[in-house]
Amino acid sequence: MQTKLTKLLGIRCPIIQGGMAWIADASLASAVSNAGGLGIISAMNAGADWVREEIRKCRAMTDKPFGVNIMLMSPHVEEVAQMVAEEKVPVVTTGAGNPSRFVKMWKEAGIKILPVVASTALAKMVERAGADAVIAEGGESGGHVGDLTTMALVPQVADAVKIPVVAAGGIGDARGVVASFALGACGVQMGTRFLVAKECTVSEEYKKKVLAAKDISTMVTGRRLGHPVRAIKTTYTNQYAKLEADSNFPDEKLEEFGVGSLRLAAKEGNTEKGCFLAGQIAGMVNREQTAAEMIEEIMADVEKRMEGVQWDV
Repeated sequence: MQTKLTKLLGIRCPIIQGGMAWIADASLASAVSNAGGLGIISAMNAGADWVREEIRKCRAMTDKPFGVNIMLMSPHVEEVAQMVAEEKVPVVTTGAGNPSRFVKMWKEAGIKILPVVASTALAKMVERAGADAVIAEGGESGGHVGDLTTMALVPQVADAVKIPVVAAGGIGDARGVVASFALGACGVQMGTRFLVAKECTVSEEYKKKVLAAKDISTMVTGRRLGHPVRAIKTTYTNQYAKLEADSNFPDEKLEEFGVGSLRLAAKEGNTEKGCFLAGQIAGMVNREQTAAEMIEEIMADVEKRMEGVQWDV
């Protein structure tokens, strides 16, 4: 199906894969792009050389559009921003801030810019700066979260801006896609569902935890430090929550406790010290599939559910 998002990005299906740090690499991104969606490589806190290598790997595995997610708080953001312009990556998504200072450079390189936003204020700000679309992400998502839910955020962002809106957070099947269209979005971003894609190189322990999750298996920690994240409940997250609730435990020690925990989960499957980020839809994810099988299944069901419905998407 064609929507404003598929036309903007030159993709077949209105599905973007989330830019998950330590997880979203060339293997997963190319698989999603080959399946008709938009695959994303996460730049996370890596330097330009590592990201450039993943971009070139991705290009060797797909001739379809793909993107790079840039965390604006990364210590390497300047060099990575310059590098994606040099590589003329088709799409950039951004998180943790306002990408305005890079928009001109990226536009000149022909890059489509889709910032992730958690409020209407930021959505309007990035629209004025020249963003091509916005990804409105609710707090149901895995990883860093805002306060508003997807149900509340998406329609307010859709009313606030004229550029296309992509819904994210709590979306894992056709029902979430159709609901997003009803809320005013023209596409979706999914992360947690793709954690168990066969092409996802995350640790097997990570996949097992997602597959075993129930509806109440995630929790949010980190609010005290100003950067809350949603993850699957484990020994680590329970311990973090206890330390966070202890007013005598220093902030700097709490910050240290979190360093490297995502990598330990994603790359080593460490169940004691790893932080297994996942969204609230983890309880809906019950089997490993290829990225193509996931997207084909979702889109077939979307078309069935939208039969006879006329929406401006």
